[in-house]
Amino acid sequence: MKGTVGMNTRHLVDREIAPIIDMFPRVDLDSAPIGQIRAKAAEAYAFLPPPIIAPERLVIPSIHGGPDIPVFLYRPASASAGGGAILHIHGGGMVMGSVEQMQAGPAALAAAAGVPVASVEYRLAPEHPFPAPQQDCHSALAWLAGQADAIGFDASRIIVAGESAGGGLAAALAIMARDLGGPRLAGQLLTYPMLDHRTGSDACPYGNPTTGEFIWTRASNRFGWSALQGDYRADDDRRGWFSPSLADDLSNLPPAYIATGSLDLFFDENLDYARRLVAAGVPVDLHSYAGAIHAFNAIPDAAVSQRFNGGLLAAAAAMAGPTGG
Repeated sequence: MKGTVGMNTRHLVDREIAPIIDMFPRVDLDSAPIGQIRAKAAEAYAFLPPPIIAPERLVIPSIHGGPDIPVFLYRPASASAGGGAILHIHGGGMVMGSVEQMQAGPAALAAAAGVPVASVEYRLAPEHPFPAPQQDCHSALAWLAGQADAIGFDASRIIVAGESAGGGLAAALAIMARDLGGPRLAGQLLTYPMLDHRTGSDACPYGNPTTGEFIWTRASNRFGWSALQGDYRADDDRRGWFSPSLADDLSNLPPAYIATGSLDLFFDENLDYARRLVAAGVPVDLHSYAGAIHAFNAIPDAAVSQRFNGGLLAAAAAMAGPTGG
């Protein structure tokens, strides 16, 4: 499967979001030094709009024996009583990106849902492979749950949200929190989440020829997962924390909202994960957007991006906002 050659899919890409293909230049992750990869990514992220809410920068302790963890806290101007909170996890293929570079998303979540959002600056691979990023995210969740009185939110209505690698870490955190006895999550907002370390490898269970040509490719995916995996064999009970698609048991997880693109490399693993969640009795709201490639919503004015953003922000408000169930 690793050698599968996909078809040329540019004609399938939604015309309004096609310009993103040239905004994110192709980088050979295997041959470029990691510092150079991150610098190029930072240039691409510079296209993102500034956050509509200025964050408070905090440093919180690890509950797993790691170093202190930076967290950016976004508080809406007016938060109504009864709302929860959101832990946000940024994307970047497990190897790049930062809260500092990607603030627009969590700020928009805070404004739309009317609840505080904490975005965690987790450690990146390959310098910090599994389980370091997951432990940082779990520590941030534990910290956030302990701030309910100080910040002012309902601790029973915390949800986790993330995009791409952040969506994968969010899904992993939901499994991890269940396995470790908390903190309890009320929902998971997964935007084209990176869930299956097999995708694009020889062990890939999906053979979709129309996915993954642009932005995040099979080669990119092999690099990101290899960096995260380090020397972890993925053969113990934590394998679902590493790669959520490997989890044997998806029961007793919080309701999930999953949004993906029909041309995204992660399309098949996202649909498969949604199907397995439903089979385990977990409520799932699943959306796929035609003509959408990875990170398509970086073109915010495109009609497909507006549909995506509207759905995601409505789901955040329903799960965590003051008027939610």
